[in-house]
Amino acid sequence: MPLFEIAILAVIQGITEFLPISSSGHLRLGSEMMGLSENTLILDVSVHVGALFAVVAYFWRDLVFMLAGVFDNLRGHKHDGGRLAAYLVIATVPIVIAGYFGQALIEDHMRTLEVVGWTTLGFGILLFLVDRTGMTILKIDHLSIPHALTIGIAQVLALIPGTSRAGITITAARFLGYDRREAARFSMLMSIPAIGGAGILIGLRLLETGDPILTRDALIAALLSFITALLAISLFLRWLRFAGFGPFVIYRIALGALILGWVYGAF
Repeated sequence: MPLFEIAILAVIQGITEFLPISSSGHLRLGSEMMGLSENTLILDVSVHVGALFAVVAYFWRDLVFMLAGVFDNLRGHKHDGGRLAAYLVIATVPIVIAGYFGQALIEDHMRTLEVVGWTTLGFGILLFLVDRTGMTILKIDHLSIPHALTIGIAQVLALIPGTSRAGITITAARFLGYDRREAARFSMLMSIPAIGGAGILIGLRLLETGDPILTRDALIAALLSFITALLAISLFLRWLRFAGFGPFVIYRIALGALILGWVYGAF
């Protein structure tokens, strides 16, 4: 694949992974517009791995806090970091189960532009409704097992392209009453185990192929995705200090309508 096309996909992924606008939908749309098919799954996961390293780099203090908490808990001492780590595990379980049993179905039947169009539009409207009506009083410190599980179950919907993992988990957190910035923060932390599992699989697949060109392409894609994702995370969280999700909702509605118009031959 030409380096230009790799760069386009990597930048798309980096910008969209942690925004509530669906990285998978944008990657699907970008691949369709550029006529890509060969090895796109490997590059898809590679750019996700780049985004994973970006969120790890940005939230390294939270990760150290959780790791220290886990060790304290193992020694019999209570620690908020260990509690947060446990909630991340609980929130991840649903998507692991759903991905194991349902990924083939999704890959075979739901990676179409028609699906992307409807999910981009529908879940964008849902985010708007929930964000406008939900309370804004809870912080991550208020997390509980039921809340973590609820957000984790919502994350399962992100397996459908166009839904947006960030978007649906933020929507669920806002529905439960979490502050916008805190909802985004927990959503980003949830991406670490979710994307990490996919990264392990892609690493094994690259080793199996033994293709140096494909490996080079995957590494370039991951690097570019890392840089753009790190920038997107920083700007998004700064934005949420002063504003809400309105521009992202408007963008999703417009994009979803354009995709559906294209699919159904309106233009």
